[in-house]
Amino acid sequence: MSTGFVFSERYLWHETGSWSELSAWVQPSSPPESPEPKRRIRNLLEITGLLPRLTTVPPRPASRAELERFHVPRYVEQISAMSAAGGGDAGGFTPFRPGAFEIASLSAGGVIAAADAVLDGIVRNAYALVRPPGHHASPSTGDGFCIFNNIGVAVEHLRHVRGIQRVAVVDWDVHHGNGTEAGFYENPDVLTISLHQDAWYPLASGGRERNGAGRGLGANLNVPLPAGSGSGAYDLAFEHVVEPALQRFQPEFIFVACGLDANYMDPLARMMLDGESYRAMTLRIRAVADAVCAGRLVVVHEGGYAAEIVPFCALAVIEAMSGLSAGIADPWVPRNRGCPGQELLPHQAAAVMAAAALVQRVPAQPQPAGSA
Repeated sequence: MSTGFVFSERYLWHETGSWSELSAWVQPSSPPESPEPKRRIRNLLEITGLLPRLTTVPPRPASRAELERFHVPRYVEQISAMSAAGGGDAGGFTPFRPGAFEIASLSAGGVIAAADAVLDGIVRNAYALVRPPGHHASPSTGDGFCIFNNIGVAVEHLRHVRGIQRVAVVDWDVHHGNGTEAGFYENPDVLTISLHQDAWYPLASGGRERNGAGRGLGANLNVPLPAGSGSGAYDLAFEHVVEPALQRFQPEFIFVACGLDANYMDPLARMMLDGESYRAMTLRIRAVADAVCAGRLVVVHEGGYAAEIVPFCALAVIEAMSGLSAGIADPWVPRNRGCPGQELLPHQAAAVMAAAALVQRVPAQPQPAGSA
């Protein structure tokens, strides 16, 4: 089986307004969450010849009932009404124009389609190049360019329709996955792990102390990494937090919130990753998926705003997922690897190991009745 690929031209038609909506003193300009990085990803896949070697998974709109498994009905209706009336703001600076409800529904439905294709054995795993992104959207509000929580909606589809009981979400977007955290904070059957730049976005969000609550205590892990962290810090986080947490939890399905904005050129972050960093993380997450959940893995596009480098980061992820090679060199890796900051530094190690101390709280896979 090959790797699935979800994409629609409609995703590129989503309009996000202007930075000038923040203040009358901001000169009008487009915010960084724009179609261009996603268009360039799709184009690079095509011109390298990798796209025809993937399996197209057509997206379809998520229904209201599907959206409302994660989002409260009044929020879904609010977005629908504002979209029909000419646009609005979903919250947390998430402006949108007419038609946003339909496109955001197609984005969430695209992730459902990817997950179904994996479960049905049509593809081995899948990359969903969807837009608008989703991981900041909570059940009751949008945030940070995110209208509907694409992964959250798909997780609830798997749990309520497809009979999957335990799902893990690994979020390596450089910004904290606060919306996904909010949606599953008290749920012991959904493990959420977020690796992000410490105290960057949202402000005062994503601290280690946010470890789940009630029956979900221990099922939310935050790994806030110091600004300037490179592959050394992320490697250590995978070794001591991500991999042992997934092995302890034993999910039946894994989603990755694949923000590519921890790259060293991104305008909305201060980290030091490149395409080879993302390749390494993808290979590690694929190995865990192969070991614990029969390879069931869907990688969902989130942030990434440096249009020149993001396509090569995505290419590396898809190559690692599929085992295929586009046969081209990433032109940005030598430049990044020549800069200081890739090696693990003591303060970065301390941050990772503080998060690693919480892995023992992750709800372990229940043992079958009568087992030793």
